[in-house]
Amino acid sequence: MASHRRPAGVTVLTAAAATAAATLGAVPASADPGAGSAATRATVDRLFEEAEKATEGYNRADEKADALRRTVSQAQDSLARGQERINHMRGALGSVAGAQYRSGGIDPALALLLSSDPDTYLDRASALDRITARQGVALGELRREQRRLSQKRSEARTVLVELERSRAEVARHKRVVEGKLAEARRVLASLTVEERADFDRASRSGGRAEEQPPPMPEAAPGSSRAAAAVIAARSAVGKPYVWGATGPSAFDCSGLMVWSYGKAGISLPRTSSAQRYAGRQVPLSQAQPGDLVTYRGDASHVGIYAGNGQVIHAPYPGARVRYDPVNMMSHATVTRV
Repeated sequence: MASHRRPAGVTVLTAAAATAAATLGAVPASADPGAGSAATRATVDRLFEEAEKATEGYNRADEKADALRRTVSQAQDSLARGQERINHMRGALGSVAGAQYRSGGIDPALALLLSSDPDTYLDRASALDRITARQGVALGELRREQRRLSQKRSEARTVLVELERSRAEVARHKRVVEGKLAEARRVLASLTVEERADFDRASRSGGRAEEQPPPMPEAAPGSSRAAAAVIAARSAVGKPYVWGATGPSAFDCSGLMVWSYGKAGISLPRTSSAQRYAGRQVPLSQAQPGDLVTYRGDASHVGIYAGNGQVIHAPYPGARVRYDPVNMMSHATVTRV
């Protein structure tokens, strides 16, 4: 992928994160050490959240690039078929023109006068007139086909330009994500072993992440496909979070939903913000296993409701797919697919 200039916004945000980390490292020895580690956790959580939002942008741009690549491929196939038709039409017209040239070397009236069989000549002349008329129609169709092909070429060039812009957008979002994650790793490296363990327990969930499936809920899934999606998500518990991944060995948050519902025979949009509107929204109090639960005002995180007040989700880089409380983040929206 071609290199591009690092966006100014990334530099500013990274600098801000570095400043925060430096401030955290400057906590006086007499200060409450718990306050410093809590602030560090807040900084890392913020960086992960910003990386997740950038991942959403990456996924959107990558999805668009994939669609454009398919469009370009279809356009190229159409152009090849159109050119083949034009070549065939030209060949047919050329054959007729050659035959006319070879048989039309003298004036038609003189040819009739010299003909030993005028009736046969007149029959041939009439057939030639019909051929000429069809040739005129074919020539008109050739010209129309050439105009259509020219228009298709112009449209294909426009799509190619858009594809290049989309590829640049993918690269830009990738740099943002990688920058945020690198900064988060740097801040995490400043934690002691005990602080890191505390962060892993408390981050985003407010408590210990479940490593084993919770008891099966009393409420039944909304449909057999929803049940199948939950079963698939359960099978992914313990797999690592990798941004941009859609399984089966690693996932980001929306990628886990795409994979789980794909196993149930349902195609979901690639991004969590689009998944929020992939079905009918219902109150959180009415959530059923298999419902999607998106978080934050911009729906930049998503999990699947597993029942018993729990969701299954891919939390953040460095963590694994796990169960967490359904109310782990703000602005929870439930979508029934």
